[in-house]
Amino acid sequence: MSEAVAGTVAERFTELYGTGPQGVWAAPGRVNLIGEHTDYNDGFVMPFALPHTAVAAVSRRDDGVLRLHSADVDSGVAELRLDALAPESDKDWTAYPAGVVWALREAGHAVTGADVHLASTVPSGAGLSSSAALEVVVALALNDLFDLGLRGWQLARLCQRAENVYVGAPVGIMDQTASACCTQGHALFLDTRDLSQQQIPFDLAAEGLRLLVVDTQVKHSHSEGEYGKRRAGCEKGAALLGVDALRDIAYHDLDAALDRLGDEEEVRRLVRHVVTEDRRVERVVSLLEAGETRGIGPVLVEGHASLRDDFRISCPELDLVVEASLAAGALGARMTGGGFGGSAIVLAEEADVDAIGKAVTEAFAAAGFTAPRVFEAVPSAGARRLA
Repeated sequence: MSEAVAGTVAERFTELYGTGPQGVWAAPGRVNLIGEHTDYNDGFVMPFALPHTAVAAVSRRDDGVLRLHSADVDSGVAELRLDALAPESDKDWTAYPAGVVWALREAGHAVTGADVHLASTVPSGAGLSSSAALEVVVALALNDLFDLGLRGWQLARLCQRAENVYVGAPVGIMDQTASACCTQGHALFLDTRDLSQQQIPFDLAAEGLRLLVVDTQVKHSHSEGEYGKRRAGCEKGAALLGVDALRDIAYHDLDAALDRLGDEEEVRRLVRHVVTEDRRVERVVSLLEAGETRGIGPVLVEGHASLRDDFRISCPELDLVVEASLAAGALGARMTGGGFGGSAIVLAEEADVDAIGKAVTEAFAAAGFTAPRVFEAVPSAGARRLA
């Protein structure tokens, strides 16, 4: 998909800026298989890259000017001065690529300007990390064009800083690392504390399985308050329990930890979700390594219940996807992403995919919801240069 649009993006760049780009790069969105809201608690996550990507045609400049254009936004070329970039000064889409330039320069990297044209097939607001794809593709392009010598995990760290500080969204490290570091046919088992990675084979088609993404069309935004409240609650729980992060609460010590929290009921729920979710990631890794892919289905369902009941970030549309797909024969399903909308994933036998998609669509119609978008998620390559 990315390779097919590289030429088109390069042609549009030439139309906009009067000369051809020095290169074209792609960075994917991601689906998180398991491990939700654990990344900012120093825990475990397990995303994989989608075939849907942000593609950028880029050339370097040496005059302190950043010019940005997106095929997906109805506006002209935005022109910014690098020395005027400041955190939370930009509330437009340009904050994401501009934030990357700001973060690179803040870290001491001599980025002196760029012309950028972007086009993305990652659905926006669907919980599939469209913003991280945008950040990573720009970071990778600048890394190459300015010979910065940064590795994927380092680019991910800088992109996270761009989103945390420049954009003002308190996201963890998972999305950027997934976009920068995933490999085709694998899920990425990532320890967000030390950023150690393990590529876990995840070839569903070879086993007669499919993973569907159901975009509920309910939009969400990380920079709105509820995400931040959950993160603050987790940090409060860690402080009350005397640990650096909730990652440090062992699963077998969970009941004792919850008892110590006393009547802090909201914090208790958040702690319970994070500790059990870390355990679920470890269970999924073990099942996949043992070749028992179908066995992860019930673990996905447990994860959804925890996000719905303890973390309280689901919504009626996400719950309906899970209920309708399971009733139609799915092996497992859960919401994925930050919550309050976005997408759910459904693990199914190949033969059941059409019936499940039909059941979910009919259930949405019966409930009076906007029709969902259903597509297959194929574990794909991470960020890369195309031309």
